[in-house]
Amino acid sequence: MTSQAGILRKRILDLVAEYHQLVHASKAFVPGESAVPVAGRVFGAEDIQSLVDSSLDFWLTTGRFAEEFELRLAESFGVRGATLVNSGSSANLLAVSALTSPKLGSRRLVAGDEVITVAAAFPTTVNPIVQNGLVPVFVDVSLPTYNIDVEMLETAKSDRTRAVVVAHTLGNPFDVAAVVEFVRKHDLWLIEDCCDAFGATFDGKKVGTFGDLATLSFYPAHQITTGEGGCVLTEKPLLKTIVESLRDWGRDCWCDPGKENTCGKRFDWQLGGLPRGYDHKYTYSHLGYNLKMTDMQAAIGVSQIKKLPEFIAKRRANFQLLRAGLKDLENLFILPEATPKSEPSWFGFPLAVRREAPFSRNRVVAFLENRKIATRLLFGGNLLRQPAYRDVKHRVVGSLANTDFIMNQVFWVGVYPGLTAEMIAYLVDALHRMPIGDWTTLWA
Repeated sequence: MTSQAGILRKRILDLVAEYHQLVHASKAFVPGESAVPVAGRVFGAEDIQSLVDSSLDFWLTTGRFAEEFELRLAESFGVRGATLVNSGSSANLLAVSALTSPKLGSRRLVAGDEVITVAAAFPTTVNPIVQNGLVPVFVDVSLPTYNIDVEMLETAKSDRTRAVVVAHTLGNPFDVAAVVEFVRKHDLWLIEDCCDAFGATFDGKKVGTFGDLATLSFYPAHQITTGEGGCVLTEKPLLKTIVESLRDWGRDCWCDPGKENTCGKRFDWQLGGLPRGYDHKYTYSHLGYNLKMTDMQAAIGVSQIKKLPEFIAKRRANFQLLRAGLKDLENLFILPEATPKSEPSWFGFPLAVRREAPFSRNRVVAFLENRKIATRLLFGGNLLRQPAYRDVKHRVVGSLANTDFIMNQVFWVGVYPGLTAEMIAYLVDALHRMPIGDWTTLWA
């Protein structure tokens, strides 16, 4: 880069900082008028500067920022492989699809194999199981952790069980010790969906490092954001190679974009029924996709990941404010609890309206939404009651009673770093003002 170009770039980035201060400055919170979101982007001038810096390169696919972001993610988790993708959903798709690769030999998953999971899940944790011709086996969850009921694992296992795919719900780790013991005992694959749980730990070790594969999401609601984006983590080089192949059209070549002949024998391979010397860049070993993250998205991630400890600390602090503020309402609500031996990286604060409460979940949600306090249900509730899953081949173990309870009684509110103590106090006060007798005050 010429000195003049460098001077211009610095001037542009300095102007970006001025623009951020002018346009994106924080606004005062006005109770009842300002929104209390469940989630959102939390960003500073440096995040926009990193994005603009990348855009000035005009390298529109994955590039230098993606390489740096992958390195930082791998270092953060202490694993060898971090493969960026265009969403957390794509990360889940690639993680499950990787286990069907012929390169895994006898451990390869094939159509009809069973995968243990939960129905109280986000759809794209479960969808890749179905999309790969595998059979989801649904077990219930435990309350008030909202994670897989590990007591059901042995009952759920059959001769066709080959894997366990579960998420750390709302950033609260599942009972990792029990799940890992189960998969090791039966030589099963384990995929950890960490999309809501970046930074959570179990027994002092980061979630995402226990399974064969793990996934992250960088959607704006999550711990850090790139807008759209995700990542697949693994310690196993073979699985990393398979994931990258599936992400990059299914090709056998592992050259980075813009590079060639990394293997040193680009025109000397003989694979499949192709003639020897067929260009390795156009040799395909999997039925793949193009699910790469752009360098501009990765540039935001490079900036955002530096703030991860601060963001997680704020989420935990907001969670504790809510739990302390609502403790006297435990006769009406079941409050969430961390899984023993875990330190969650809370994504949200789930509240279960007790069956004996004098109001319904829907009434509480309406009451809060009318006061500009945003709420969300716990994803799909019971996925098996969703229209998309009506004809999905599956197996259910037990009654899924807690899953149905979640569908009917549970909602969650935000804890993300953009929420101030003042906003949390307003939310707590609103829940204390829930009308119990005269419902004409609902919309007051």
